[in-house]
Amino acid sequence: MKKIQWKPLLVSLLISLGTGAVSAFLASDSMEKYSSLYKPPLAPPGWVFPVVWNILFILMGVAAYIIYESDAPGKAQALKLYGVQLLVNALWSVIFFRFDAYLLAFAWLLLLWYLVCLTIKQFKDINETAARLLIPYLVWLTFAGYLNLAIAVHYIF
Repeated sequence: MKKIQWKPLLVSLLISLGTGAVSAFLASDSMEKYSSLYKPPLAPPGWVFPVVWNILFILMGVAAYIIYESDAPGKAQALKLYGVQLLVNALWSVIFFRFDAYLLAFAWLLLLWYLVCLTIKQFKDINETAARLLIPYLVWLTFAGYLNLAIAVHYIF
């Protein structure tokens, strides 16, 4: 087992957690907004979201670090795709909470889900553990998609 390279690990964690922080800042009233929205069955209380997202961003950061530290030829492409999905992730909150564009946010979430699937595949080609660290993220996005679509349908009809 390779020795942990702390600086790249911390940078990777800062990038992933920083994405979450920027997203939260751009949609700063999201928790207040969430409390006033229609809640479909299984919708968690608002405090669950920052807890889950912080855990997921840590897992993402560790996964990206594992890929960064690998010697695989496809690592640059995999990390670029990872960066793109982070950007798409950060913008979802803006679309949903700032613009109240629930249906567009759902379409955006489908794009994010697809990008995460591609990222998992590319990570898997390099390191199985890194890919597995992204599975909880994909599961959460699937659940978020259910919530997003239910809210969109409620307000459309």
